[in-house]
Amino acid sequence: AEGFRGITCFLDRPDVMARYTTRIEADAAKYPVLLSNGNLKEEGQLEGGRHYAVWEDPFPKPCYLFALVAGDLVKQEDSYTTSSGKAVTLRIYTQPANTSQVGFAMVSLKKAMKWDEDVYGLEYDLDLFNIVAVDDFNMGAMENKSLNIFNSRLVLADPDSSTDGDYARIEGVVGHEYFHNWTGNRVTCRDWFQLTLKEGLTVFRDQGFSADMNSAPVKRIEDVAVLRASQFSEDAGPMAHPIRPDSYIKMDNFYTVTVYEKGAEVIRLYHTLLGAEGFRKGMDLYFQRHDGQAVTCDDFLAAMADANGEDLSGVGRWYSQAGTPKLTVTTAYDAAKKSFTIQTH
Repeated sequence: AEGFRGITCFLDRPDVMARYTTRIEADAAKYPVLLSNGNLKEEGQLEGGRHYAVWEDPFPKPCYLFALVAGDLVKQEDSYTTSSGKAVTLRIYTQPANTSQVGFAMVSLKKAMKWDEDVYGLEYDLDLFNIVAVDDFNMGAMENKSLNIFNSRLVLADPDSSTDGDYARIEGVVGHEYFHNWTGNRVTCRDWFQLTLKEGLTVFRDQGFSADMNSAPVKRIEDVAVLRASQFSEDAGPMAHPIRPDSYIKMDNFYTVTVYEKGAEVIRLYHTLLGAEGFRKGMDLYFQRHDGQAVTCDDFLAAMADANGEDLSGVGRWYSQAGTPKLTVTTAYDAAKKSFTIQTH
C-alpha cells in the first residue's frame, strides 16, 4: 500500500495533484506485463532480455491513485464503444490459472460504462481501461485511474461454484470502482476528512446501478439490512462518528460503514428532496465546476443547491452529527375519506 514511497518523494495529500508519464523497465521473462495509469504510448525490447513500457495519464491526480503493475499475468480483452463513438479497449489481467473466470466481470464492466452514460451522461475518458485481479491484494478493490486493482474474489466467478451473492457482489464492486473514475478521480477530495464525498457518493451510484440491473426493491431491502445490522450499531456505540469526522489518528480507521453506507444515505437525501431530475442537474453542475479539482462536501452541497435554487443548509448538519435519528410516528385512518395520515414527532 505504500509502494509509491519507493519510487519518488511526493506530498501524500489528495489535493496535491500531478500529471504522470511512467516508464517501466523489467526483465521480460519474469515480468512480461508492465502496466500503469493512462494510455500506453510506447513499448519495446531492450538489451539483456529486458523490455519497457511508457504510460501517459493526461489527467491530474493525487498520488493515492497512482498504480504500477509488473508480473506474469494473462489477459482477457474486449472493447466498448461510448455513446460518442469512441472505442475503448477493456482488459482484465489475472494469474494464469484464473483467466477463464473473468467473463462475468467483463460483462459487468460494460454494463457499468453504459449505465453511467445513460444515467449521468458520463463517458469514459481514455482509450484503455485495465483491471488487475490477484489473489494476494490486501484490500477488496482500488480505483487507481484506468488501472483498477482487485482481490480475485471480487472478479472471478465460476458457474459451478459461485453463488448468486458472489455474482451480485462482483457486479456491484466492478461498477463501484469504475464509477470512481468521475466521483473520486476526475473530482477528488481536498483532504481525507472529505472521504465520504467520494465514497458515499460512489456507493449511492453503485447501489443505483445494481438496482437497475436487477430488482430495485430487493436491492433496497439488502442495503437497509446492512444499515440496520452494522451501521446503526456503530452509530449507537463508542465508535460513533459523523460521516465527515473532525479528527483522526489514522485515516485507515475511517473506512467504515458510516462513511460509506450512511454517507450514501445522505446522498440519497439529496436525491429524495430534489428528485431524479434535480439530482442530475446538481451532478452536472458539480462536474462543470470542479472537474480536475480536489474539493469538499460543502462544494457538493453548494452545487446541488445552486443547480436547483434550493436552500439545502439543513442537509449540511448530516455531515457533522453522529447518531441515528429517532422518530415517533403516529398514524390515523379516516374510513369516510379513505385517507391514511402519518405524523412524525
